[in-house]
Amino acid sequence: MSGNPEGGTVRCEVLDGGAIWHVVLATPKANIVDMDKADQLAAIFSRASEDKGLKAVLIEGEGPNFSFGASVPEHLPGSFEKMIPGFHQLFCRIIESSVITLAAVRGQCLGGGLELVSFCNRIFASPEAKLGQPEIMLGVFPPVASVVLPERVGRGAAEHLCLSGKSVSAEEALRIGLVDQVDDDPVAAALAYARKFLLPKSASSLRLGVRAVRTGWNERFLAELDRVESLYMKDLMSTTDAVEGLTAFVEKREAAWSNR
Repeated sequence: MSGNPEGGTVRCEVLDGGAIWHVVLATPKANIVDMDKADQLAAIFSRASEDKGLKAVLIEGEGPNFSFGASVPEHLPGSFEKMIPGFHQLFCRIIESSVITLAAVRGQCLGGGLELVSFCNRIFASPEAKLGQPEIMLGVFPPVASVVLPERVGRGAAEHLCLSGKSVSAEEALRIGLVDQVDDDPVAAALAYARKFLLPKSASSLRLGVRAVRTGWNERFLAELDRVESLYMKDLMSTTDAVEGLTAFVEKREAAWSNR
């Protein structure tokens, strides 16, 4: 793979002789992670599984923001039945690849965008970055974040992020462990990290190391995500308020909650 093989919505550039893939969500300013992007990202990680020399995948969003999150219309009945399992397959492909993942975050990193970022091995953020899980404001919850964030930031901080819907600053994200480094140029910082700590090492050993350090976590993640996905699709989406909240957002009006 060379150049920018993925087309307009996701680009993938090969760096350092193929040791690093630089993946860009390329629909600024929102960089919505819709089903098309999720499929493209999953395809990239499927190919990553077969590339013996690949040592790291760096993900960023083009423009001022990482991502405003997943597509809200795709969460509505008639679409979510395909979208939710399809989005979750992306994380299965990342696990199967065992490749080290780095994220560079600028601006807004919300919803499904933060779910993708928080799954990465190391996260670099710009000082003005804002990170949050606003799904509850629309009457739904974030399945991946519900499983990932308690492991990454602890239960208390995870519950605040998922249940308040409020975003945190880069400084606060660093304090709670949601990001690993704050830098004016997070892409340059991520590349410097990869070149200093990863590129001098064996690609095969790095992948086995990822599998080793995440063995228990991967097993828990897959089992828990299956249960949370079922809770979302069978219970949440059968409520009046979930559909109302999503519909209200699409229609640009206030939701009228019925509490059922």
